[in-house]
This record gives sequence, C-alpha cells and structure tokens, in this order.
Amino acid sequence: MQIKPKQFIKKNLGIEDQLWLRVVETKTTRKLIGELSPAGLNCLEISGNRWKDFGFKTYKSTAYPDYDVCEAPLTERYDVIIAEHVFEHLLWPYRAGKNVYEMLNEGGYLLISTPFLVRLHTAYADCSRWSETGLKYFLAECGFPLENTSTGSWGNRACIKANFLKWVKHRGVLHSMVNEPNFPIVVWALTKKHHAN
Repeated sequence: MQIKPKQFIKKNLGIEDQLWLRVVETKTTRKLIGELSPAGLNCLEISGNRWKDFGFKTYKSTAYPDYDVCEAPLTERYDVIIAEHVFEHLLWPYRAGKNVYEMLNEGGYLLISTPFLVRLHTAYADCSRWSETGLKYFLAECGFPLENTSTGSWGNRACIKANFLKWVKHRGVLHSMVNEPNFPIVVWALTKKHHAN
C-alpha cells in the first residue's frame, strides 16, 4: 500500500483530526474511564456519541431536543454517565446535575468536561464556565461528595489565542502541548455517587 505524501507528512508531524483544545482532555478522560473496567458498565452519553465504541457493556446516547437533561431524569439507571462539553450550554445546569445524579446507580460515575477560557460559541445557548474548584463544588451541590470528585484541566496561552476566531485542529509538533495551569482552556471531572448505607 502506497502512502500519499500528505498522509506521510501528517503522520510524521503528529497532525490529527482532533481539536487542539481537546487532545489532553480526550487522552486523560479515556484513561480515567478505561480504569473503571468499562466492559462491565452500562453507559449513557448525553448529547454525543464519541464513546459509543469504547467497549461498554451497554451504551445509549441521548440528544436535545429529544431529551432535555434539565427537565427530568430518564427512568433507566446507569453505571456511568458522560457529558462532554454539554453543561456550559444548559440554562439550568443545577437541575441537570441533580437529574444525572438520580440516573446513576449507587456508586455510579459521572464524567463531565467543559470549556473554560474559550470564546462564546452560541450555536446553542452558551451560559456557564467552571474552573476545577468551581466544577468540584457545583457537583457537590448536585449531590456528589467532594471527596469522590477528582478534577483536571489543560490549556496554554497559544491554544487560547489560536481558538479566538475558529476551532483549531491539532497540528502535532506545530502546537505546544505544554500545560500552563493558570490558562485552562478545558476542565473535566470524574465523580462518583455515594453508596447507600
């Protein structure tokens, strides 16, 4: 099989079809979920399908307007719920967080990620931003114990500046992956619902 020059260059420079601001988030969150043994977990992904082939026991995806997570919980219960870049668009994020909490089995997990230092993107409502601390305490208000929540973030000034006007795809060695903790462009959290006594 012959590799075309453009493919060869992209491969050797590490160029991907992934947004620059999501590279570290994707790698980190996939590692976190992978450590939970996904083959034994029933998963719900809210407004996305990036996790459909991750190897969960069962997988379901919902999307607005067919399902509005702010309105009410679904009747089904899940071992893990994933909401990537969803909560910043919700008019009622606290309601949604409480509904997600109710849809989790005891000991179930929520993986949430949101942008932080990015421009407004108003194809849908764009309402909220959380730092790591803010996200941890927001989840605590929704019922998730503080001690059950781990957070992370990534960003740097170059990535923030590049994404001011349009979403920029990762260009491998051309784009710095150095993390500047005071300039987070994305924030994520993995939290766990308490077990009933």
